[in-house]
Amino acid sequence: MSGNFVRSKSKLLFLAAMVMTLCSASLRAAPTHSSAVTWQPAKLVRGSPVLFKVSAPARVRVVTGTWFGRELQFFRDGTGWYALAGIPVETKAGIYKLELSETSPAGELKVQKNVVIATARYPRITIQVAKKFTEPNPQELKQISADKEVKKTVLASQTPDRLWQGSFEAPVSSSVSDVFGTERVFNGEVKSRHLGLDFAAPAGTPVHAINDGTVILAQSLYFEGGFVVIDHGQGLLSLYLHLSDFKVKEGDKVKTGQLIAMSGGSGRATGPHLHLAVRWQNVYLNPAVLLKLQLPE
Repeated sequence: MSGNFVRSKSKLLFLAAMVMTLCSASLRAAPTHSSAVTWQPAKLVRGSPVLFKVSAPARVRVVTGTWFGRELQFFRDGTGWYALAGIPVETKAGIYKLELSETSPAGELKVQKNVVIATARYPRITIQVAKKFTEPNPQELKQISADKEVKKTVLASQTPDRLWQGSFEAPVSSSVSDVFGTERVFNGEVKSRHLGLDFAAPAGTPVHAINDGTVILAQSLYFEGGFVVIDHGQGLLSLYLHLSDFKVKEGDKVKTGQLIAMSGGSGRATGPHLHLAVRWQNVYLNPAVLLKLQLPE
């Protein structure tokens, strides 16, 4: 009886040791770190671009994420992983989830971070434009319809690779004449929201690319006038409107600061100026914020 008890006790101790060993091995194999996540600008509002930074251990090989239902592809620079993203302008103030996935030789770790989006208020202005831009005739409507198809194709571009490098630069040195988010009241009726940044650039002012990329559109459209679109990769586009002359063509590779066009007052414009817009995965973002971000080189 005593011998059986000793043998049973020994088996139990052995099994317990095996379980502890397996549990210990499992814990060692599972990634349990929680990386620090920061972003700029520090205060986020609707319509703002945002640069996320994940300070992950050196063993992490890949970082991906999801933000407002859109995929983020992070790139490593020094000790951090970075991804440029944005907040849709119609977003209400509140707390939103940033979902991250970090892959290392030990496995995959999924992390959620709460991100606070604050309230943003935008101004309203009244402007007068020619009636043909608010009450187009049948022929003009035909052109507008054709332009829509062009823009639908071009603005849906999603080059998977990141083409931009370092911080973004202003396309002209002129002062800002209208900000992002302004409600535009045309001839007494609210027609749209100003989803770009206007520079008071006289006609003929040289316009430069705000970062590296590929020219995917360079032609004149009804509302936009002379229109250039640059693809910066990973769904990020920059748009330059009301141009008077093109210095690049579709398919050209451009670098930050390269001359791409001359400013003008073509299309639906009250006078000569440059309208700069930025889109990220089909969401318009505030260019003024993008131009201030300190981005890794």
